Amino acid sequence: MKVELLIFCFIFLFTAAPLIGTTAAARRNLEVKRHLRRLNKPSLKSIKSPDGDVIDCVHMSHQPAFDHPHFKNHTIQMRPSYHPEGLFRQTEKVSKNEIGPKPITQMWHMKGRCPEGTIPVRRTRKSDIFRASSIKKYGKKNKKSLPRPPTSAAPEPDLINQNGHQHAIAYVEGGQYYGAKATINVWDPKIQQPNEFSLSQLWILGGSFASDLNSIEAGWQVSPDLYGDNNTRLFTYWTSDAYQATGCYNLLCSGFIQISNEIAMGASIFPISSYHSSQYDISILIWKDPKEGNWWMQFGNDYVLGYWPAFLFSYLSDSASMIEWGGEVVNSESDGEHTTTQMGSGHFPDEGFGKASYIRNIQVVDESNNLRAPKDIDVFTEQSSCYDVRLGKNGEWGNFFYYGGPGRNPNCQ
Repeated sequence: MKVELLIFCFIFLFTAAPLIGTTAAARRNLEVKRHLRRLNKPSLKSIKSPDGDVIDCVHMSHQPAFDHPHFKNHTIQMRPSYHPEGLFRQTEKVSKNEIGPKPITQMWHMKGRCPEGTIPVRRTRKSDIFRASSIKKYGKKNKKSLPRPPTSAAPEPDLINQNGHQHAIAYVEGGQYYGAKATINVWDPKIQQPNEFSLSQLWILGGSFASDLNSIEAGWQVSPDLYGDNNTRLFTYWTSDAYQATGCYNLLCSGFIQISNEIAMGASIFPISSYHSSQYDISILIWKDPKEGNWWMQFGNDYVLGYWPAFLFSYLSDSASMIEWGGEVVNSESDGEHTTTQMGSGHFPDEGFGKASYIRNIQVVDESNNLRAPKDIDVFTEQSSCYDVRLGKNGEWGNFFYYGGPGRNPNCQ
């Protein structure tokens, strides 16, 4: 009898195991489909981009931000009450700059535009979500991805071993900041592993790095895990609790409210800089509307993209206490050696213009809503033999720096 029972149990487990696995897979498939329905709203028009993306033109009032209960009675602010003082004078000056930004656009523009009253939303695919470790973590940054420069109050942490993220940044702290601006050189750094990324951005920060950090971020990134390719893409990010539960990239959760029908978050930037050849850059401005308190984002000289409502944040509901500009990579050390994932152009700062990546005309917005040069700029990198940063200043570029590097090399193992 015992033998028969054992045989029965063995047969049951052997036949049931595939069914259990199948059920789990079916459940995950169903959850992914539900999540896709939440993210991919009905569109008035869809545009197939040459890079394989589909851009859906979604009615402004149907964008993902309005899925959140807090936004139920939110009236969209169609334009900022104020722009920072000095912005338009600066635009006129830059237009005369011989090595100023060349025309730059997004690849999907080659195939059409979204009509007024809609916003362009990059369509999320099933494969995008399946690449994430879970649906909950899709579109979210690693909690430990923030560059934390040393201060007298907090000695330098061992960031290299702590979290596998490396940075080369310039930063200011200790004041009250109401925004920041930068013009960022655009490249397509090579990525060694699909779970690694390389980005260049600015950070608007308030609060404690440990648990309640508020951060608003924007720039360009190459992230095979997030997008499924190695294209250079415009991105934004926000969090109000140090990347724990709140926030996301682009429009992948409720948060950022987009008003522009011209620029798609997460879409490919085109064209890209080439080594010892044509250079392209993007200008990003993020500032706090003095009247409404919302944090606005402008791309280039012409595109006011939208805003993060003030109520998303605690510390940033007042002002930022730190601004950072620079590059970040993931170093997964998958083969026991430093990654060969590049930062910026993949070349060190001392190679200069046309070869190394730069961030120029870095500015902050002060309490009087004026754009001005930052004071007491400092720099930080965990391992300068892998990725480095070098400050400079001149009449055309104002405060600037070159940054980046190749990752693994004879001096970086």
